[in-house]
Amino acid sequence: MKRGLFSVSYAGLWGQKYLGIPAFIDKAAQLGFDGVLLMAKRPHLSVLDYQSGAVASTGSRGTAGGNGGLRDIEESLRRGNVDLIGLAAYTDFLLEGPAEVPVLEMQLAYVRECVRLCRRLDGSLVRVFTGYEKPGRPYTRQWDTIVAALRECGKVADGEGVTIVVQNHHDLAVGTASMARLLDEVGMPNVRAGYDAWSPALRGEDLAGGARTMAARTALTIAADYERLPRWRYVPELVNYERAEPDLVRAVAMGNGFINYDAFFSGLEAGGFDGWVVYEMCSPLEGGPSEENLDAKAGIFLAFMKAIGAGAGKTSKKSMEGRIV
Repeated sequence: MKRGLFSVSYAGLWGQKYLGIPAFIDKAAQLGFDGVLLMAKRPHLSVLDYQSGAVASTGSRGTAGGNGGLRDIEESLRRGNVDLIGLAAYTDFLLEGPAEVPVLEMQLAYVRECVRLCRRLDGSLVRVFTGYEKPGRPYTRQWDTIVAALRECGKVADGEGVTIVVQNHHDLAVGTASMARLLDEVGMPNVRAGYDAWSPALRGEDLAGGARTMAARTALTIAADYERLPRWRYVPELVNYERAEPDLVRAVAMGNGFINYDAFFSGLEAGGFDGWVVYEMCSPLEGGPSEENLDAKAGIFLAFMKAIGAGAGKTSKKSMEGRIV
């Protein structure tokens, strides 16, 4: 499996160290990653700030945000011998607005520009989400909207030789069986899954079985580990506590959390997956927001994946002894 780093990890969105795109790519190369996934919104690769046909575009943030132009990004990729995996778009194809505002068309235009930028930078995929379910709207109508939107994305991407990757995070089709059915209904070979362990682990699914089922449909998996912290609410009249749901979930070093990545990666491998595994730090992180902590956690991820690649079979905390910080 090839190892990538997601630029959201160094985007400063949760108080962590901000790096512009070239500096982020340099960081990924120095740490030993094979590729990078770039966040397709500010403060990183926004389609407002870059044009797919431009040779050197800086846009409104440009060098002020440390992002440089497309040539700077390409030079960083070459200098570090790092692949551009693709762009991570942020979509909710069920997003609502006034009837006269073409919200869905706006999002499809955004995805089209992400596809063009991805191809311009020699990337191969664009990540999208489905949508957050809207109460009061017929579920089948929402399902059909997502299917139609993904087909439109697939048609645009097919003309550019890009794969659309649907990540299993948003409400609609978040379950493994539903995600498989959704992709089958879309019925396009370049619309595939970005199947992660995080959501099925939180929802109590069989990680090995789900990964094995989805492996042939999966082009990318984004990995991070989390601890679950149960919440309780005091009930004074009972002089006791009652359970509060859901648990608080916080990001920790790979191998220190509750997600059984042994089972997940074993399932993916058994199903024939040999694509990109991308590490992300996209929430408050154990150890704080410093660049040193981010670098350390990225290094732990690489050690974790090296253990898998070496055929260790197990990547438990015991096998990671001496590398967990």
